[in-house]
Amino acid sequence: MTPSAPESSSKPTNAQILAASAGWVAVVLNVIPGLGAGYLYQRRWKPYWITSVLATTWFLAGAVLGQNAAPDFEIRNQWVGLLGLIALAGVTAAEAGLAVKRVRDAN
Repeated sequence: MTPSAPESSSKPTNAQILAASAGWVAVVLNVIPGLGAGYLYQRRWKPYWITSVLATTWFLAGAVLGQNAAPDFEIRNQWVGLLGLIALAGVTAAEAGLAVKRVRDAN
């Protein structure tokens, strides 16, 4: 008996998965639902968890700082919270798109 050859198909690397992903999908998923959903699409867990921790911290900081706030400042605090989450979505979207570009340029 001759030994059989190992299968030629192996598990793809993280760089191969990232290079095969559509950059625009990751960007849109990080902007529209926000909170790092594009990282889930790219199967990039570390940036996803960092984004989740930052968003949760932002929510908690807003809740703590907004306690017993005067009604005049409540609307302003809500705008600050919303703008912070929009900024987080913008930064993560840009990073997700640039990560795809960086991996594709390296190949």
